[in-house]
Parts: sequence; structure tokens; C-alpha cells
Amino acid sequence: MDVLTIDEVLGRFLAENYTPERVEQLADRFHRTGFVKFDEHMRLVPDALVTAVRVEADRLLQEHRQRRDLVLGTTGSTPRNLSVVRSEEVGRSELIRAVAGSRILRTFLEGITREPIMTDVSDDERYLITHQEFASDTHGWHWDDYSFALNWALRMPPVACGGMVQTVPHTHWNKSDPRINETLCERQIDTHGLTTGDLYLLRSDTSMHRTVPLTEDGAVRTMLVVTWAGERDLGKELIGDDRWWDNPEVDAARSLDRA
Repeated sequence: MDVLTIDEVLGRFLAENYTPERVEQLADRFHRTGFVKFDEHMRLVPDALVTAVRVEADRLLQEHRQRRDLVLGTTGSTPRNLSVVRSEEVGRSELIRAVAGSRILRTFLEGITREPIMTDVSDDERYLITHQEFASDTHGWHWDDYSFALNWALRMPPVACGGMVQTVPHTHWNKSDPRINETLCERQIDTHGLTTGDLYLLRSDTSMHRTVPLTEDGAVRTMLVVTWAGERDLGKELIGDDRWWDNPEVDAARSLDRA
């Protein structure tokens, strides 16, 4: 995939596949649920681009993966059992930088968010690859610091093996009193199945979300997460020493040994 032609390819693909009316329908869904999935019935990018990004992610995982097994205090001691490739390493991929920085792609998605999408995020949150491969691997209940995340399902297990995304939209993160369980008792949980090649756009700061734990070893789940900001995020102070993906020794984390 030629990175110099990505905007041209995306512009043509989106123009051929989406009408203004369809974008408005997706925007209504996004504002109701905080979640829009792009699957085999409604692709966001050409399949060839997803394949190219998957090849890059596999290479980065082979070279740079780091395991995390911990619970995080600022999300009510929910678990993180997975491997990651940190933003610094992901950002060395010319292809991933080009896709995440595509003005054509963000302009299209702004029709769904109904507000500007900006690349002004902290360096450690710009990108993340997560990889789950063992029974009980999960990315536990949490919110994100920034408004938007575009998630690429590069490898997904069958739904019978877990790995689905669960969301609780229109919620709020108080790091000193996260109230995860109280929120789960009070609100409806939406569960979204994914297959390899799907993408989804998430309102990630107000949608409490997690991945359903895997049920068996070898049920591989690999995601690329691209984080974007809204205008509300500009100049935001990032509160709490809880950036576990970048450093497993942060104050809010408590390490766990895998059984």
C-alpha cells in the first residue's frame, strides 16, 4: 500500500460507498450509543488497507510486544491482562501514521461525530496495539482520557471464545471515585460482536467500555487503537499516574502474576 496515495484511495472509497443520508444515520446512532461499527456490510476503508495494517501490526508485535498483567486503581481495580506495543513504537510505522493522520478520513468521521476530530493528544496515547491470546485475557472496564478512538479489529476470535466489546454510553469518569460496579447496576450494557477486519468508532471518554475476557488459550485478539481529541480536550491536564500501557509501574497499577 503506497502511503502517498492513501488520501486519494480513501477519498474515492468513501465517496463511492456513503451518501449524506447514510452519514446522518450513522451520526444519529453515534450520538445515541457512542459506538458505530464498520463491518462487512459497511466498510470504512478498503480491505487491502486493513490487510496492510495487519501485516504492520504483526511485525510490530513480533519486535516490540510487552506483557501487562495488572489491576488499575483509577478504574476501580479492573484488570489489564494483555500484551501491548507502545505508541512510540507504533508511530514508527509510516503506514499507520499516514492512515491515522489522513485528513480525508477524519473529515468523513467528523460527519458522524458532528464536531472536529483533532490529532492533538499526548504522545503515549496516539497509538496502541493490544494483543490478547490467553484464557482470561481482557482489557477491563475503563474510560479513555480523550474523546474519540478508532479501533481496528485486526484479528478476532470467534464470539464463542469471547473478545466482544461492551460499552455503557453517556457515563463519566471520576478517577478518585470511578463507581464501576454502581454504574453497571444502574445502566444498560451494550455488547458488540466483532470479526476480523471490522473497525469501530467509539466516543471513548464518556463510554465506559471493556473487552469480554477470552475463554481459551490461542483465541487471538489483536487491535490497533488510534486516539483522537475533540475541542474539549485541548489543553486538558491528564490527571493521575495511571498510564499503564506506557509504564506498568505507575502508581495506580498493582501487578498480578498470571496463573
